[in-house]
Amino acid sequence: MIGVIILEIYVVKQGDSIYSIAKAYNVTPASIIAANELTNPDQLVVGQALVILPENRKHVVKRRETLYLIAAQYGVTVADIFRVNPTLSRQGLIYPGQEIIIPSNVKKLGTIEVNGYSFPNINIAILRRTLPNLTYLSIFSYEVKSDGSLTTINDVPLIQEARNYKVAPIMVITNIQEGKGFSSQLAHDILTNEAIQTKLIENIFTILKAKKYHGINIDFEYIFPYDKESYNNFIRKMSVRLHRTGYILITALAPKTSADQKGLLYEAHDYPVHGALVDRVILMTYEWGYTGGPPLPVAPLNEVQKVLNYAITAIPKGKILMGMPNYGYDWELPYIPTRNANTISNVEAVKRAFEFKASIKFDPTAQTPYFNYVDSAGKKHIVWFEDARSINAKLSVAHQYGLAGVSYWTIGRYFPQNWVVLNAKFNVKKVL
Repeated sequence: MIGVIILEIYVVKQGDSIYSIAKAYNVTPASIIAANELTNPDQLVVGQALVILPENRKHVVKRRETLYLIAAQYGVTVADIFRVNPTLSRQGLIYPGQEIIIPSNVKKLGTIEVNGYSFPNINIAILRRTLPNLTYLSIFSYEVKSDGSLTTINDVPLIQEARNYKVAPIMVITNIQEGKGFSSQLAHDILTNEAIQTKLIENIFTILKAKKYHGINIDFEYIFPYDKESYNNFIRKMSVRLHRTGYILITALAPKTSADQKGLLYEAHDYPVHGALVDRVILMTYEWGYTGGPPLPVAPLNEVQKVLNYAITAIPKGKILMGMPNYGYDWELPYIPTRNANTISNVEAVKRAFEFKASIKFDPTAQTPYFNYVDSAGKKHIVWFEDARSINAKLSVAHQYGLAGVSYWTIGRYFPQNWVVLNAKFNVKKVL
């Protein structure tokens, strides 16, 4: 019988060890080490968050058994079995005597969609470990050119891997100027010239069909405010054409808190129009703390909720994917605007805290961990990052608001705790 949700997050205290924590929760040290993928379990940091899950079971395959029969026997899904047995063949072939792991059967909050952005050069092992947790894989990105052509990217291996794992591959187009950043002028050139726009659309559909994409994600940023209606019209054209030919349309939107929010990033992103025309919107609810800015949480939950409070008045909840950052930043102090912060993985953040004997703290308003340290040169730093607590809080908010799901920027840095927490709370929807 399926029980209640069992997801414990323990915060390490002075004097703790994996063995004392395991004893307190009546689990084995190995289960804590495995759930959190601790490479050095003796190197705990005060304030570090650890996920504690009930232990998985083992099943020895009998004659004539199938994964479907085994899953039904234990009250789990076949997808759950694949998730904890990454070496199983994608065809689900099993043989008598084979030992497979059965995940603990817990009652989940429901099913959500999960998008993951990936660059074409992602480590293939990380991609394969991540794909069981995704609904969509958005491959970043085809950059539009002022003549309506597109840059080329090596996306075929990612598309093939995605489809092997029943993940829908999504083509991403951006107004990034080649070798530079997002270009307002480039967007203007495309959005205000019918002939170039027509050429661009034809080039997009050629790629969609040839490479067997499931749909497209339009990520046009920093559009001139006076190009707002031109962008809306482009979305209208794409919506009609895509839906007529069976593709889905996703757009990425700046994190607005009101319809009339000022600023180059926000003004041309028309929430009601996108909400009416597209299949999913990705709210880019991150980068409050960013590499060129002052030290702040990357995605403080109180600020994220302000965006959601407006978004659900303009966009159907069931179309919204809430942005989730999969990284942190390390700032040298005192903050100097001309000195950028260094991007850091969430796993590396904890390692850095241990290296410099820092204690991790947790901001209750932002629902985000951080720590201060002094490096070997005597310079002060502050690090804001994500851990199991902040991930759990964000996922809970997505559920409370009734959203379609979440979207990760990006999946290139593997963060084990994230996927453990997500899979403990939700089933991940597959659309293929």
